[in-house]
Amino acid sequence: MKLSVVLLAYKEEENLRIIIPKVKSIVEKIHGSDYEVIVVDTPTTLDDTPSVCKEFNAIYVNQTEPGFGGAYRKGIATASGDALLYLDSDGSHNPDYIPAMYEKYMDGNDLVIGSRYTKGGTTVDAKSSQIMSHILNFIFRIVLGVKIKDVSTNFRIYRADVIKDLSLTSVNYDVLEEIILLMKNKLGKKNFRYEEVPIHFTKRMFGESKRRLLPFIISYIKTLFRLTFIRIRG
Repeated sequence: MKLSVVLLAYKEEENLRIIIPKVKSIVEKIHGSDYEVIVVDTPTTLDDTPSVCKEFNAIYVNQTEPGFGGAYRKGIATASGDALLYLDSDGSHNPDYIPAMYEKYMDGNDLVIGSRYTKGGTTVDAKSSQIMSHILNFIFRIVLGVKIKDVSTNFRIYRADVIKDLSLTSVNYDVLEEIILLMKNKLGKKNFRYEEVPIHFTKRMFGESKRRLLPFIISYIKTLFRLTFIRIRG
């Protein structure tokens, strides 16, 4: 089984110099040499990310569709593995949790989530951000019809054959919730297997957050209605 590790980058040169070698070291210990690391960069290169990828033998590609959702789809399309591991490239997702997540995936789960909100998980986000995130996750759990505590995190392992067959349309971070619903619809509620692994979510190592609050809120409101319609129809 081949494992594809996908990192989405937006001026993350400094962080990638640390994250890529750490991820590779951990993956080699638990999985062996049959893996690839893919870095999805902005449509036009904004820093020295291509050179970092070349230095650490990672596959470098530029996204061709807009937004976080476009970058996500580029990673899915580029990956050649049987399993896809996504994590943030800013260091907020500690690669040390990968072995525990990988173990759960090998138990037969279609989706494994590195979770801030399952029992044992923590986050350093500001209280206001945590409150908004908990409300968001509560609403989407109802809409999606799943018991996942952290539906809005990007620290995940997917079954490649399932996720590659989904028709994803979300432009922003709401693609993460869209994936869960479409996976559940494709596999059937009773057959869709998922599990959460508690993690400690930390602050990014270098640079500033690229997330903007107003577009973030608007996109989630739109997606809330769209996914509700999809669930009712499907």
